[in-house]
Amino acid sequence: MDRYKMMARKVGAVVRWSGWVGLLLVALRAELLTVATYNVENYGPANRMTEAGYRQDYPKPEEAKRALRMVIRGVNADVLVLQEMGDQSYLDELRRDLKMEGLDYPYAAWAKAADADRHLAVLARRPLQAVVTHTDLQFTYFGGKETVKRGLLEATIAAEGGDVTFFMVHLKSRLTDRPDDPQSAVRRAGEATAIRDRVLKRFPVPATARFIILGDCNDSRSSKAATFLQKRGKTEISVLVAAVDSRGEYWSHAYRREETYSRVDQIFISPGLKGTVSGGAGRIYDGDGVLTASDHRPVIVGLNLGAKK
Repeated sequence: MDRYKMMARKVGAVVRWSGWVGLLLVALRAELLTVATYNVENYGPANRMTEAGYRQDYPKPEEAKRALRMVIRGVNADVLVLQEMGDQSYLDELRRDLKMEGLDYPYAAWAKAADADRHLAVLARRPLQAVVTHTDLQFTYFGGKETVKRGLLEATIAAEGGDVTFFMVHLKSRLTDRPDDPQSAVRRAGEATAIRDRVLKRFPVPATARFIILGDCNDSRSSKAATFLQKRGKTEISVLVAAVDSRGEYWSHAYRREETYSRVDQIFISPGLKGTVSGGAGRIYDGDGVLTASDHRPVIVGLNLGAKK
């Protein structure tokens, strides 16, 4: 009888081992692409309040840079979209320092647009194809024509099931530039309209397309800007990805002066990719260093793009 029990235990062990091997093989075949957006708060010269008082064109403090790299390592995204990056040399510096700390992004792109100080950029683990900075996006604004100031950075990567295209944005801040447009909400809506129309020009049938619109929208999910990025008439362009942090909190931006918190960093996913969102939602990163690194927190989504062949 003992001999049969021993044989049963051995068979059970083999079955369990085989099951774990099977799960491991499935995991190896699966392609999970992690994507994040992060406003790095003036990674370059800016007017700042320092310990020595107010300074103009002052670099981002080294303590904040170290914290920023800690956050980026914690996020560990395959594709990391950045806002408020300085010029190309600052993006090169960030890549170099991250690599020295063990996180290598061999591919990158940087956008030059009308805003001379704050740029869009992207870091990636795999090649970026068809990189374009759209600087010609115009919209009607109080009877005149305006241009999307930070442009629209577009890049594509090869992935299981087909290419995935990223449309990277940083809409106008909430600073009021004219009294008839409080907090520049009308301007952001105009920028969103121009971006939306360019996305639809590239992908006329979003229902089967594979693209993501992401970045700092400087607006909430119920705003006109967010609405315009999701629909044009009856056409569904994208779906806003829900996200919370480990505590169940929704905010991605802290307005320190007023001690207010809001969700302005957004990820919109095309209907053709909706079913790939891992767990059906994204997350907001709240790990070590996040409060020192920036006034924003990264928003992350995982895309389960299926089994590799």
